[in-house]
Amino acid sequence: MKKRLPRLRLLRSKPIPEQELKLIMSKVIVITGVTQGLGRAMVSEFIAAGHTVAGCGRSAEPIAELASQFGAPHQFTALDVADDRAVQNWAASVVSELGPPDLLLNNAAVINDNAPLWEIPAEEIDSIVDVNIKGTINTIRHFVPAMLEKQSGVIVNFSSGWGRSASGEVASYCATKWAVEGLTQSLAQELPRGMAAVPLNPGIINTRLLQSCFGAHADHYPTAEEWAEVAVPYLLGLSARDNGQPLTVPV
Repeated sequence: MKKRLPRLRLLRSKPIPEQELKLIMSKVIVITGVTQGLGRAMVSEFIAAGHTVAGCGRSAEPIAELASQFGAPHQFTALDVADDRAVQNWAASVVSELGPPDLLLNNAAVINDNAPLWEIPAEEIDSIVDVNIKGTINTIRHFVPAMLEKQSGVIVNFSSGWGRSASGEVASYCATKWAVEGLTQSLAQELPRGMAAVPLNPGIINTRLLQSCFGAHADHYPTAEEWAEVAVPYLLGLSARDNGQPLTVPV
């Protein structure tokens, strides 16, 4: 006569509390240019979604306000991304306290006042190139080595519609955003499996930058806050399979 096997009792684990679940799923997000526009809007959305943000911007007062509003473990630092030594120190601090970023968002950018290329002053060209191109390279130089050690993470370099097309009177800005597209495509080929670099066209959003180009017509486009509600989940969904793809936020 066969012996009856004892019934196995199914052990039901207790549901994970929401706060613990947020910690488990929390990502470290590094964002440049957080004092206004898209950067500022992304900070609020990422933090509301339970993620940890380290951000930088050139204006000390808005940075202090962000630090006061959100507090630890989030970090906000006043610096110019064109200053390589400052970026190096910032990256070392972030990685030491928070670990390598899961998402590195190179968002900081400046634009010239509308003018024909030959009328844009040399110092204005220097600033645009230093922030938009060199600033992006500086953060990659100092954050990506830590990401390489764990062979994971996504680098998103913010491009523009003017990184894939051109218009008069914004030639210097177009030049830098076309450069961002090219350097990101090259970077994508240098990364190991498990990582990604993508150039991202955020779309047309009613920010101070757009207002400087479009004037009152900027009001016809979504605000940075409206954009972030769509963009942040989209950014969180990026992975190694997107490596090298020129992407556009679906707004």
